[in-house]
Amino acid sequence: MALEIRQVQKLAQQLVMTPQLQQAIKLLQLSRMELEELILKELQENPTLEEAPAEEAEEREGEKVEAQAETPDTAEPPQPTRELSAADKIGTLDWQEYMDTHSNAVHGSLTAEASRDEEDGPPSWENILTKKTSLEDHLAWQLRLSRLTDHEEAIGFYIIGNLDENGYLAVPLEEVCHVANSTLEEAESVLKKIQSFDPVGVAARDLRECLLVQLQNLGLGDSLAARIVSDHLSHLEQRRFEKLARELGVSLEEVVDASHVISSLEPRPARGFEEEDIRTIIPDVSVEKIGDEYAVFLNDEGIPRLRVSSLYRRLSGGEGWEEEQTRQYIQEKVRAATWLIKSIHQRQQTLYRVTQSIFKFQRQFLEQGVSHLKPMVLKDVADDIGMHESTVSRATANKYVHTPQGIFELKFFFQSGLKGGNGEDIASESIKEKIRGIISKEDPRKPYSDQHIARLLSQEAIDIARRTVAKYREAMGILPSSKRRQPYLRK
Repeated sequence: MALEIRQVQKLAQQLVMTPQLQQAIKLLQLSRMELEELILKELQENPTLEEAPAEEAEEREGEKVEAQAETPDTAEPPQPTRELSAADKIGTLDWQEYMDTHSNAVHGSLTAEASRDEEDGPPSWENILTKKTSLEDHLAWQLRLSRLTDHEEAIGFYIIGNLDENGYLAVPLEEVCHVANSTLEEAESVLKKIQSFDPVGVAARDLRECLLVQLQNLGLGDSLAARIVSDHLSHLEQRRFEKLARELGVSLEEVVDASHVISSLEPRPARGFEEEDIRTIIPDVSVEKIGDEYAVFLNDEGIPRLRVSSLYRRLSGGEGWEEEQTRQYIQEKVRAATWLIKSIHQRQQTLYRVTQSIFKFQRQFLEQGVSHLKPMVLKDVADDIGMHESTVSRATANKYVHTPQGIFELKFFFQSGLKGGNGEDIASESIKEKIRGIISKEDPRKPYSDQHIARLLSQEAIDIARRTVAKYREAMGILPSSKRRQPYLRK
């Protein structure tokens, strides 16, 4: 069969991602703070877009009501007006008055917000938030107060700068000597000095040294607890108290008392100095109980109300402009502003419908908490509101909801589930909550094994395997029964 080139006419349908559609999809998956930043950016870049005061919307609603109530007999006939051309509009416009009354919306809103804050009371907590002191700064401050030579301070600063997130020295002491050009004895002396700083045990090279430094600081350097930490730390971790008593030649009660002293020490000296990013979570939507029903409310506070400038809207429709490029520029900006307003409105409407659908399925969660959470997937909500699963996924991304049970991410309500003995599906988060409750009520001297927890859950019509219990327990950060056992717990 010979090869030849021919023209073939074919009819096909395909989805074209226009810039407007891409913008609408992007807006849908933005978080609330990202949406505010995007709106402020558009207000700065698009001259046809401006922020409408909240009072204006209320006034318009009131005018509509009054107009509907007014009868045709009492209504005044409209006065004839002359339509101005584009040139007349520009010629009659007082640009100085326009600049005075239509100042930058962002600058005006920020200035008004600042004045409101000054009049209403003290500034918000974001404006007075201070930076938390880091471990490095805390140790450097103590090092400067110590009576050390310049050379010893240089060694100390290098040691402090090479601590890991737990407060342990992350480099060998030989490297400290090489970089600081010092002897091993000098480096060891400075290291001992830093280990006595607050928090005690910082800059230790391992857990054993960290605990021993803390015991020496308490005056227990020659105690039974120090001997256990020095030579039998593995037995203590496995809670082999009887074997410890035999090897050390002491009574079981003495070993138990020493273990309680060791358990009071801090294995992570850097605890409390972690640099955590402070995240302010502002819920995008809230659910409140009104009577016997739950109502969904969108949180629009802080989001500017947008409108297209009436001036530019009139100018964009004018004709006879001498510069065609100027007219096209204004028309393009008006179209962009109009589409942005529509996209934001569509985003809010989609978020409202998705949230309403979620809590139609999760009503028991609103009434009784996490233990009554039902398994649910994106398809359930998508089928309920007639949208695609990808739309539901974007609408719930980075969004938070305030409920009577607390603040949760919308993604939290999409949980996988297991089949219960009574035929009902149970959400994985509900099972985790039940496991957490069972472990909280166990006897620390005889903690429940994973197999025993599975048997207890089976009594509540939850058929679950032992390995699944272990997986959920590890996900919650709960130790196994061998590590939770405290056979000689003090009363």
